[in-house]
Amino acid sequence: MTAITRKTVLPGDPGTMKLVAEYGDRLICVRYKYDVEGRRRYKTVELIIEEDVWEPDFTRIPANKFVKLAVDYEEFEIRRKIKSFGGRFNWSERVWELQYMYALQLGLEDRIIKNS
Repeated sequence: MTAITRKTVLPGDPGTMKLVAEYGDRLICVRYKYDVEGRRRYKTVELIIEEDVWEPDFTRIPANKFVKLAVDYEEFEIRRKIKSFGGRFNWSERVWELQYMYALQLGLEDRIIKNS
């Protein structure tokens, strides 16, 4: 089945009253999906089935964020690897910049300049 979602409605909107009565605060949204090949329409619901405390990890670095790396001028091989992974030299700060995921892949996490 290849269904296309055409409409998403929130609890309290027209067409959701019976579902709000049935599911209450657990109801997140109602979606109307259409299967063109099978010529069918589906009404689906998204529900909360579990709730738990969550603390965001603000220290986590996104994989695609560019980090600054400490690399000496004489370290030609490391510079070559950084370049091959799309790294660039920041002339104003005199540091190499590379996406975090590639810095990890190259084993350069100990060269990451903090607060970058």
